[in-house]
Amino acid sequence: MAIIRVSRPLGRELQRVFPSRPFNVRFWDGGSVAATVPEAPTFFVRRPVALAHFLSAPGTLGLGRAYVDGSLAVDDLDRALLVVDEFEPPELSVADRARLGLATAVAALPGGLPRRPGLELTLRGRLHSAERDAAAVRYHYNVGNDFFALFLDDSMTYSCAIFSKGAQTLEEAQRTKLDLVAGKLELKPGMRLLDVGCGWGSFAIHAAREYGAQVVGITLSEPQAARARERVADAGLSEQIEIRVQDYRELPLASFDAISSIGMSEHVGDAQIDVYARSLFGLLRPDGLLLNHAIAALDPDATPLDDLFSTRYVFPDGEPLPLSRVQLALERAGFHTEHVEGFREDYAVTLRHWTQRLDEHLPEAEALAGVERTRVWRLYLRAAGQGFEQGLTAVYQVKARRPL
Repeated sequence: MAIIRVSRPLGRELQRVFPSRPFNVRFWDGGSVAATVPEAPTFFVRRPVALAHFLSAPGTLGLGRAYVDGSLAVDDLDRALLVVDEFEPPELSVADRARLGLATAVAALPGGLPRRPGLELTLRGRLHSAERDAAAVRYHYNVGNDFFALFLDDSMTYSCAIFSKGAQTLEEAQRTKLDLVAGKLELKPGMRLLDVGCGWGSFAIHAAREYGAQVVGITLSEPQAARARERVADAGLSEQIEIRVQDYRELPLASFDAISSIGMSEHVGDAQIDVYARSLFGLLRPDGLLLNHAIAALDPDATPLDDLFSTRYVFPDGEPLPLSRVQLALERAGFHTEHVEGFREDYAVTLRHWTQRLDEHLPEAEALAGVERTRVWRLYLRAAGQGFEQGLTAVYQVKARRPL
């Protein structure tokens, strides 16, 4: 009895409209399409619902959904991402697009209408309101402290490490970054430091232990704050460090000597970046210093919120802004910029370290966060690394002072 392969028409169309193919495709029913170049990655369409995902959300969101739910798999995730990012298909006529779409639809029929993976988040409410920002942070960090510990260094520093000044290991590079921030803030014993977006307390602990600072750290994640407090207590620094669950817009009036914001302002968004800058200006004493360390979009016309996979599965409402927009907000608030330094290549290296560490702990990751969420993070860390390597994103430290 002959085997009927419903993928066969789609395979023929793919070969016809893409005569040059840097990828292999293997379908669930035994059909396949061969690459025309050596060492090409293979995309395994395990179930027809993968094609339905792509039809319902063409582009990276549909591919991401299929990968997350397991209906699409690859044999080499790094090479597959390069194909998705770099492959430039030939210009197709209207007739060719119609034939390809029809063949895809026919092959997708056995899968029925696709359901979004349960992990996908669509937030409600006003963009970058305090309530919606809190929900976004909870989604990201409530994956679990132990999950992040699988790929971060021992200090639990969740931001760009600095290798370009001589560090060889991730631990050394993160300590280099912490020392660099402390030096730029000119920390001295007894100084009052506000750490905005304090994470698991890595910089707060470093500033208190190594420089004698009195620190208030704020985060929007309850589990993250709980772990940070534990780490502060274990370091014997509870008298010097206070960790709060609090939004930067809700801080009471204060007069800090220095403010650090490391890997936080990319979540503020264009609509709130001026409010953010004014808020920090108002919390800083005259002649006090701010160090803003954040991911930046290198294309001033980029629309980061259009990256639907990242904003629905990893960083809801994440909005890296161009450096010029951040500096404009700081200047509007009254800050004087004193120094700017970029670390684009350092973050690419950092992400390679994180990716390797997560890959080395896949069974633990899947036990802690589930198979689907682990797939999300394996994909995201690689995609983010490519963004820094290819010059789509960068990291800048901006040192600014509130004038007398």
